[in-house]
Amino acid sequence: MSLKLNRETFIRSISDLLRKAEIELPDDVVEALRKAESREESPVAKFQLQAILKNIELAKKHGVPMCQDTGIMIFYVELGTEFQPGFDLEAAIRDAAVLATREIPLRPNAVDPLSRKNSGDNTGAGIPDIHWELVPGKQLRITVAPKGAGSENMSTLRMLNPTEVGSIKNFVLETVINAGGMPCPPLTLGIGIGGSFDKAARLAKEALLEPLDTPMNEFEKEILEAVNALGIGCMGLGGSTTALAVHVKTAHCHTASLPVAINIQCWANRHASVVFGGEE
Repeated sequence: MSLKLNRETFIRSISDLLRKAEIELPDDVVEALRKAESREESPVAKFQLQAILKNIELAKKHGVPMCQDTGIMIFYVELGTEFQPGFDLEAAIRDAAVLATREIPLRPNAVDPLSRKNSGDNTGAGIPDIHWELVPGKQLRITVAPKGAGSENMSTLRMLNPTEVGSIKNFVLETVINAGGMPCPPLTLGIGIGGSFDKAARLAKEALLEPLDTPMNEFEKEILEAVNALGIGCMGLGGSTTALAVHVKTAHCHTASLPVAINIQCWANRHASVVFGGEE
C-alpha cells in the first residue's frame, strides 16, 4: 500500500526544516567548535571562536538566521520506491522555499547568472538545487543544506592526470591557502575524488553532510593536520584550527582521468533533515 502526504502539510514541514537549518547548527558542528575553542592558544583566535559560539546561542534564542548570508537552497531527497506523495514534490519544495523566504525571513539570493536580476524568493532556473535518489522502502527523507557564497566561491575543481594521486594533498593546501580568511574558517572540507567532472563536485558537496564526529581515515587525518599546520586559523586571523574536519568521498573514474573537487564550508555547516512515512 503506497503512502500519501498532504501537500500543504509537506510545504509547511519543509519551510520549518529550512528555518531549523538557518537558525540551529547540528550538535556535532557545535561540539567541534567548542573543542576548537577549548584547545585554542591564540588569544585572538580564541576570542573569535567564542564570538561564533555566542552568535550560535543568540540565533537559537531569538529564532533568527545565524548568518546574514542565508545561502542558496540545496536539497537532498531520498525517495522510497513504495512512497507515493500524490503531488509534484519538486514544485512543493520550491513553494516551501518561497514560503520560508517570506516568513523566516531569508535573504533573497537567487539571481539570473547573466542579467543578475533577483527572483526575490530564492527560486529560479535550477534553484532550489534538488538531488534525487531512489531508495528501497516506504520513507521519504529530505535534507536541506543552505550554502553561502563566501565558502562556495573559494571551492575548486581540477582534472588531474592519473599519475598525480600524490598531488591531491598539495591541491587541497593550495586551495585553502588561496582562500585564506574569505570563507570564514574554521572550515569543513568536503573532497570528491573520481567519477567525472560533475560527479566529483557532487561528491565533495555530499561529503560536507557527514557528521563531524565521524572517525576520519588516515588520508583525511593527514590532510586535516596539514591544513591546520598552515596557521590560517579562525577567520584568517591565525590560530591552530583552520579546519574542523576533512571528509573524502570517492567514485571510480576513467582510466585516463583523476577529477578532484574541493567544496569548502564555513564554520556554519548548516543542514537539517526530516523523514516522512515509515513502516505501517
